[in-house]
Amino acid sequence: MSDFPAYDEIHVISDIHMGGNRPNFQILKETKRLAGYIGWVSQQCPAGHVALVLNGDVFDTLAEELPGYIAVEQAVTVVDRIMKDASFACIWDALAAFVAAERRTLIFIIGNHDIEMSFPTVQRLIMSRLAGDDLGKRARIEFSTIGAGYTCTVGGARVYCTHGNEVDAWNYNRYEDLAKVGRRLNAGRSLDPKEWYPNAGTRMVKEVMNEVKEKYKWIDLLKPETQAAVGTLVVLDPSQAKKITNLVSIVGEKVRDGKEVNQRLSAEGFQPREQVDTSSVTVNQLLGPHLSEGIRGQTQQDSQSVDEMLALAEANLGRPNAQIVEPEAPLGAGQYLIDRLTGVPKDEALRRALKDWLADDKTFDHTDRDDTFKDVTAAVGPSIDFIVTGHTHLERAIDMGGGRFYFNCGTWIRLLRFTDAMLKDQNSFKPVYDVLIDGRMELIDEAKFGGQSFVMNQTSAVSIKPENGGVVGRLSHVIGDGTGAPQVIQQFVRK
Repeated sequence: MSDFPAYDEIHVISDIHMGGNRPNFQILKETKRLAGYIGWVSQQCPAGHVALVLNGDVFDTLAEELPGYIAVEQAVTVVDRIMKDASFACIWDALAAFVAAERRTLIFIIGNHDIEMSFPTVQRLIMSRLAGDDLGKRARIEFSTIGAGYTCTVGGARVYCTHGNEVDAWNYNRYEDLAKVGRRLNAGRSLDPKEWYPNAGTRMVKEVMNEVKEKYKWIDLLKPETQAAVGTLVVLDPSQAKKITNLVSIVGEKVRDGKEVNQRLSAEGFQPREQVDTSSVTVNQLLGPHLSEGIRGQTQQDSQSVDEMLALAEANLGRPNAQIVEPEAPLGAGQYLIDRLTGVPKDEALRRALKDWLADDKTFDHTDRDDTFKDVTAAVGPSIDFIVTGHTHLERAIDMGGGRFYFNCGTWIRLLRFTDAMLKDQNSFKPVYDVLIDGRMELIDEAKFGGQSFVMNQTSAVSIKPENGGVVGRLSHVIGDGTGAPQVIQQFVRK
């Protein structure tokens, strides 16, 4: 007998990102397709046991208007609002129908945008919405919210699903702190906002991206959580340069989970944030080499003077509210960057920033062994035959050798794809820039360049099931209204 649940089929999707109390803050588009797909999964293998895994970032509470970084006392209200939102209601109706069917199991895995799902109050709300008081239906709903992922067997093969943020220093969840918040809620106690220090990715969203998103609704579709992509934010909204010292601290933060104290029975003692050395973060890294070179090329000063100023800026980046002191006048680091950017046309600056972000781009290569693949596979033991992640929004299908396979099931949100032709020069980028600078999501949805839609029609899923004496894992695209068989992109067979 296996130590883990056994299924005849398992289907995995990730990064749905239901959230945004304003429609123009919602990044999930194909809601009806998703509802149709859930119904299709429910009809598979009628006599067998089928699991549907929602592999993290089911909700997106970071897209909601909240006073802090995490919803605590408001968590039930926020999640309830999302489930009742007209944009997402059909998905929850489909999930309710799924758990109403015999031998169907629905598994929720926590991500980094839906950490409130770890709270017992939120789990009870979800179960009530999907199953009411029916104990049979409730038994078909499972939660994995402690960072352990979810393990099961399919046809004798062992499958491990995890969101993937566990290996991401930007977006790591402090699960013990989440457990303490849950204990506070159960004990009728509140959480002082000063006790909760968010991870770097959450800070980037709340402190920078959401403000930019007020005008540029598409900004978080780029996932600008890399150093060079900060240049994209600064170009779009130069006022963000004033936050450059904060951005450095965000970029420089690393999770030191090995030093966390395990206090499983305590509701006290949130671990204080450690100081982070940001000395290795440079201005060139923040802005990217193409944009930095553009700034140098447009300035009236000689290159040696510019390099000296960059060095001065760099020396001050690690200090909040630092001033760059020159002989004539003090300049804040943010104002310095604004001044340097004023000499570069905005469309050209954005093109350069995007070229840096997409340098050596393998974003949409589903065979690329990216950092998430490397870190997750290094942490998973050889007894796991199929590993399934999400988090990056980038689908992957990789044969690891030895009858072991890795999948990333991508995302259901919009994806923007910048081609080399679009970024070739200032003229080729101008029509793209005009759409981006307008900022409206509906215009982006309609945009085509070179006969190709700007928004990729790519909603991904992974399935694993026995076939012809083996176990087959497939990466597929769900198409149309979602009620038909997905389009297979890559499949592997474990004999």
